[in-house]
Amino acid sequence: MKERGIIMVEWKKGGVIMDVINAEQAKIAEAAGAVAVMALERVPSDIRKAGGVARMANPSIVEEVQAAVSIPVMAKCRIGHISEARTLEAMNVDYIDESEVLTPADEEFHLLKSEYKVPFVCGARNLGEATRRLGEGAQMLRTKGEPGTGNIVEAVRHLREINAHVKKIVGMNDDELMTEARDLGAPYEILKQIKEAGRLPVTNYAAGGVATPADAALMMELGADGVFVGSGIFKSENPEKFARAIVEATANYQDYQLIAELSKGLGEPMKGIEMSELTGSDLMANRSK
Repeated sequence: MKERGIIMVEWKKGGVIMDVINAEQAKIAEAAGAVAVMALERVPSDIRKAGGVARMANPSIVEEVQAAVSIPVMAKCRIGHISEARTLEAMNVDYIDESEVLTPADEEFHLLKSEYKVPFVCGARNLGEATRRLGEGAQMLRTKGEPGTGNIVEAVRHLREINAHVKKIVGMNDDELMTEARDLGAPYEILKQIKEAGRLPVTNYAAGGVATPADAALMMELGADGVFVGSGIFKSENPEKFARAIVEATANYQDYQLIAELSKGLGEPMKGIEMSELTGSDLMANRSK
């Protein structure tokens, strides 16, 4: 394995992070301009199809991806799974995603991420979840969306809700902020940081259901700092072209003529799943609060 050090990444505005399951896919992602890759054993759509318990990827896959690229390599651990997180930390991954896409190991507690030397990214559907994860030490956020569906609607819902709540926080006085912290179960100091900065104190990427260049552009239009892309790219007819199209659309999200050109010749998009078809345990985004 190539020698790697754990780094704190300054995520650029308009970046794309891609799910990969092997070195070949990781190289395609890097060549297309991805700012990082997420090393997985199975992408979310395959996790949905397979069912059963979804765990941390085999370390061999993570090492293969680390050796293949120079961009940051992320990997997922189960919510609350201390040993999976420590294993990934020992492997010098650049970021750990404590992810609801995998089967939760703990239904009550998330990891205390401030106790690790490796930074974490965590999902959030609303500002309460976002601030609780930040209070635990997360260094990056993402919308949860509904992974493996090819349906952008939940990611849109989450991003709109978080951003609207941030605007509400900015207008609060100290007493109102204290009450809001109690109601959200959120650290007061995190809400104070949001009020003073006028935004979340960390990068917030959109994730869950991004399936086309226009989907990626939409999330940027709504205020995301960048996007995670999962199942669609490497299930497409031309992964290289699809990956480049997503990167270009994300970086140039208001250039609609370019997005039209980028969207041509990509083949059939992911069929997708209507949200009404998913209930109970089928909904990954509901696995943690």
